[in-house]
Amino acid sequence: MTPQNRTRQIVRGYHDARFRGDVPTAVAHLAEPFTFHSPLMSSGDPAGHLAGLPGFLKVVTGVDMISELYGESEATLVYDVHTSTPAGTQRTAEHFRLDGTGITSIMLIFDGTPWQSMLAMMSQEPPGTPTAKPSH
Repeated sequence: MTPQNRTRQIVRGYHDARFRGDVPTAVAHLAEPFTFHSPLMSSGDPAGHLAGLPGFLKVVTGVDMISELYGESEATLVYDVHTSTPAGTQRTAEHFRLDGTGITSIMLIFDGTPWQSMLAMMSQEPPGTPTAKPSH
């Protein structure tokens, strides 16, 4: 297997598992140490960056791959994520770095602006919800 084919196998394995909602399989493609950066979050925890995946997948209606570029130790995917949110279709680029054991870093690139207001609304307490008071 060529290095590019190995990179493709790992990156597509991760990508496909993530969009199926299969967190354990996606995490199995990640190496230690690992870093993740996006416009909305950063993480050094292989499983931590996927913590919100089930909620996100509830609004995903499809994914269309636009481009896949593979090298020996890096890859870039460009794809559209179709959602049932006001964000609509999100054009996304994802850059991966790999070592001999798996993906060591992911940089997810997209316009986070439409997501900021949705995240703010999701984190607000509904009216009439009791608020916790600090204990003394």
